Amino acid sequence: MKSVHISLSILGVCLAFCFQISCRAQTHPNVVLILSDDQAWMDYSFMGHPVIQTPHLDQLAAQSATFRRGYSPTPLCRPSLMTMITGLYPHQHGVTGNDPRPDKSLSNAEYAAQREQLISCVDQHPTIPKLLGEHGYLSMQSGKWWEGNYSRGGFTHGMTRGFPKPGGRHGDDGLEIGRKGMEPVFKFIDESKEANRPFFLWYAPFLPHTPHDPPERILAKYRANDRPIELAKYYAMCEFFDESCGQLLGHLDQQKLSDNTLVMYVTDNGWIQATPDMNLGKEWGHGFAPRSKQTPYEGGVRTPIMVSWPGKIAPKEYPDLCSTVDIMPTVLAATGLDPIPDLPGRNLLPLIQEGKPLDRKFLYGESFSHDVADLTKHETSLQYRWCIDGKWKLILSYDAPADRYAFVHAVNERNPQLFDVESDPHEKVNVAASHPDEVRKLATHLPDTWHVQKPAVGLP
Repeated sequence: MKSVHISLSILGVCLAFCFQISCRAQTHPNVVLILSDDQAWMDYSFMGHPVIQTPHLDQLAAQSATFRRGYSPTPLCRPSLMTMITGLYPHQHGVTGNDPRPDKSLSNAEYAAQREQLISCVDQHPTIPKLLGEHGYLSMQSGKWWEGNYSRGGFTHGMTRGFPKPGGRHGDDGLEIGRKGMEPVFKFIDESKEANRPFFLWYAPFLPHTPHDPPERILAKYRANDRPIELAKYYAMCEFFDESCGQLLGHLDQQKLSDNTLVMYVTDNGWIQATPDMNLGKEWGHGFAPRSKQTPYEGGVRTPIMVSWPGKIAPKEYPDLCSTVDIMPTVLAATGLDPIPDLPGRNLLPLIQEGKPLDRKFLYGESFSHDVADLTKHETSLQYRWCIDGKWKLILSYDAPADRYAFVHAVNERNPQLFDVESDPHEKVNVAASHPDEVRKLATHLPDTWHVQKPAVGLP
């Protein structure tokens, strides 16, 4: 009889757990995070681009809380993605660049150990999939992912195995999603639905990122005698990415999951397509133009941010400053999880659901060398810090090594740079000399976020 009692007790526990999971699936929303890769903030139809067609993202914007003044706090993919998954700034999560700095004195094994040390930062912090997994969520990584095997980020499912071969450091098989169909993502969604489990989907396709090799059926729309082919291909890649987003959102509709799914959209960093008429010179050697990717200018850090949750969030455009550090606290709140103390971001739900003012005095960002000079001393690689207060944006330069991308960071202005980004969103006129009080005011914000010992170049 005793064994029967124990068996019945175990059965009761299992049934209770299954009931909890079932209730969780019914009451907790699914979460989909869509990440564009290397796309300028204005390169969407709904953002006013006169040529690029993005009908599916236009529709998402029409049903979302949309922040036209959204930002990534850092303009390089790996640190940016790590910020999204942890809710921390690069100086907090430790991934400040894409790779450790190459050193000819190191053996292959020693350099691999440095890569592993950088990857291990993800083990030291809560991530969205880790936290959701503790509450019954399934999660899938697809697309770009730098932090080794997907499981190290807390995902239950994924495509990136983790540096299996040269060239696979930031995604290997995961980079095929979107470019070569959506079946792995659809399969995960369908299996989660069948298991009656809520899910988190990280959809970070290698789009519109280079190589710019769009299908001819899309490229044909953008070919024009007076348009450089480089620009036509980039435009087509933006539509190609939009098409894959439409397939994803359409599958959610088909499976009748849209009404219980929170969808958030951002891009990792900006991109301005370089064309021959810019006369950048042979030494430039990259497809992006100055003041875009890897830089603190609007072309490098600005992004639209969209939050959609049918029946829970009314569609509306917001003028408020928004950042990708806001993703983590917003997802935790939407899924009913306790907030993490001292996260730098803001939960957006009180604003977009109740109209409560967003408690944010200024927006902060930082950027570092592409190659990490010192894995533990983050100031060593610090190149820029910036903050935005209302219409004013201040950029301060720091003398970190610029490594193999030195030409990207060679700017004429080594003194403080101040821009009115409302009237001058492309930052053509530095007005720091005529507004010294605003420079001093914004500069006083920076130690509130991160107190560094290195002095900014040219700051009195």
